[in-house]
Amino acid sequence: MIFVLSVVLILYCLAIVFLIYGFTKVNTIDYNGLTPKTKFSIIVPFRHEAENLPVLLDSISKLNYPLELFELILVNDFSEEKFIVPSLKFKVSVIKNIRVSNSPKKDAIVTAMQIVNTNWIITTDADCVVNKNWLLTLDNYIQLHDVAMIAGAVTYDCNNLFLHHFQQLELASLQGATIGSFGIKKGFMCNGANFAYTKSLFQELNGFDGNDGIASGDDVFLLQKATEQFPEKVHYLKSENNIVITKPMNDWKSLFNQRVRWASKTSSYKSTFGKGLALVVFAGNLSLVLAFILLLLGLLSFLNMLLFLILKFLVDTILIYKSQRFLTKTKMSYLIPSSLLYPFFSVSVAMYSLFGKYEWKGRRF
Repeated sequence: MIFVLSVVLILYCLAIVFLIYGFTKVNTIDYNGLTPKTKFSIIVPFRHEAENLPVLLDSISKLNYPLELFELILVNDFSEEKFIVPSLKFKVSVIKNIRVSNSPKKDAIVTAMQIVNTNWIITTDADCVVNKNWLLTLDNYIQLHDVAMIAGAVTYDCNNLFLHHFQQLELASLQGATIGSFGIKKGFMCNGANFAYTKSLFQELNGFDGNDGIASGDDVFLLQKATEQFPEKVHYLKSENNIVITKPMNDWKSLFNQRVRWASKTSSYKSTFGKGLALVVFAGNLSLVLAFILLLLGLLSFLNMLLFLILKFLVDTILIYKSQRFLTKTKMSYLIPSSLLYPFFSVSVAMYSLFGKYEWKGRRF
């Protein structure tokens, strides 16, 4: 049993090392000061976000980008509270979501597509804040590259709480894996809070056809369809000017439900690499959980357990550190306790996502 656990952990570590290598291959860039040309439609599906939307709108109003070159489309997904859009200098449309599938967010994006008048679309979330050079950086990248889909980074605005820093470290790991996979030409993951693509590509891919029965995955499934058919057109934009900031969950139940929602789509990945990596990561975390159980039963020595922990901790920390340094100026906190807790948390999420239901925005899936 110890041999099996050792082999699994070695495979896990090799996979993370491969992603670290990929991370270093993706160059960090800034906008180059080119005259803006690209017209964007920013799509924001929302449900019960009356508190967050004013903050997002305020950040968009401060964008360093010509007002005539972008519009905002807010898609109301049956919110109970009313939200009145304040007077703004840029064009804002508020429309009602048209539900036709099991995925409210995909329906919202498809609904917005009916009134989009630009070729480039960006999706973000209602609880986000965007960088003032967000659109300018995207525009300059588009002008300089033959690209039809661009994935960008997302980070958290954390308070000094263990729960928040736990989420930030996990997100740094996910973002590091995302960037690393693009660096080795195996991009399979992105975040819908900072995701851009052309309307023509969306139409050519037949949108969300084939995965609209899955509640989440408006970002990942579309990305994987694009990388399968037009891999050279899909890029990752690694720039501090393009990072979107979002809010962490404020309680463990909400965090668990969110992560279950994220994990529930993994089994439906089209990317073989993505499925394989997810399996290796799950097995790596499960091996530590099993090792802990064996330690309690007296079937594993404390020294072996310590070696397993150190091995995994070292490779994880390198990836997290590189990603964290890119995503935020905030120092890493609670790294050791988070590393000890995370295998149990992630295994619980993965197992529950296979059999259980979760609640999100007042709905059960």
